[in-house]
Amino acid sequence: MVAKVIDGKAFAANVRAQVADHVASLKKTNGITPGLAVVLVGEDPASQVYVRSKGKQTVEVGMNSYEHKLDASTSEEDLLALVDRLNNDPDVHGILVQLPLPKHLNEDLVINSIDPAKDVDGFHISNVGLLGTGQKSMVPCTPLGCLMMLRNHHGSLSGMDAVVIGRSNIVGKPMAQLLLGDSCTVTIAHSRTKDLPDVVRRADIVVAAVGRPEMVPGDWIKPGATVIDVGINRIERDGKNVLVGDVHYESAAQTAGAITPVPGGVGPMTIACLLANTLTACCRANGLPEPEGLTA
Repeated sequence: MVAKVIDGKAFAANVRAQVADHVASLKKTNGITPGLAVVLVGEDPASQVYVRSKGKQTVEVGMNSYEHKLDASTSEEDLLALVDRLNNDPDVHGILVQLPLPKHLNEDLVINSIDPAKDVDGFHISNVGLLGTGQKSMVPCTPLGCLMMLRNHHGSLSGMDAVVIGRSNIVGKPMAQLLLGDSCTVTIAHSRTKDLPDVVRRADIVVAAVGRPEMVPGDWIKPGATVIDVGINRIERDGKNVLVGDVHYESAAQTAGAITPVPGGVGPMTIACLLANTLTACCRANGLPEPEGLTA
């Protein structure tokens, strides 16, 4: 068996096209343009690249992009004042503060200062609680992207046995909540899970989000299982820097029924879902129907 490759790049392009169509309709019918504000504090190179990509894709789908670049020495007071202004700006429907922040800034305090309705990262404690209790919330982008791809591949996920490897607040925990919401039987596994290989071998769905290069070999994968690899790890191989996932792709692809590659799998979905979340937030703010197929 050779697994079907779940092409995240193509899937993300389709999501962006759907968002662009909805945005064009909002402009034409309601005179509303969704707006996304991204706040970058400091000079972290990876964050700068990511923010540029977000801004570019925001404009490409017809939304307004507002970028706020602050010095690494920016005080917590000034950052919170900016967030407050964005909370009260009717043209801004989504707010994202790029992480990590410089060490003198309290990330939890800053994230929880964002209006939960504009928290398109889904990290605010109110959104975490709403998601955990099955209520309408803003959903973290990476897990939302994983869910979209799983639904597209399987249709219904009801009754499937899912294992999420990793318990982070950004991916592991919300991913488990989303799978529960789609009536999966969910196990959250991690580095201290006893008999981890046997736990993973039970799963119809494996979501690997632990941050360890090629930690999951093919012989952990149940024949025909769907593997969603969230990991993006840079390693040296044959004298070159290469990107690999948390799953050993070559061996897992011989056993799995479907698998996401790295790169080109989950990664492109994160920004696509950020745009989808901004559109959803805009529709909710204006009492309009939410875009079908772009929410949890």
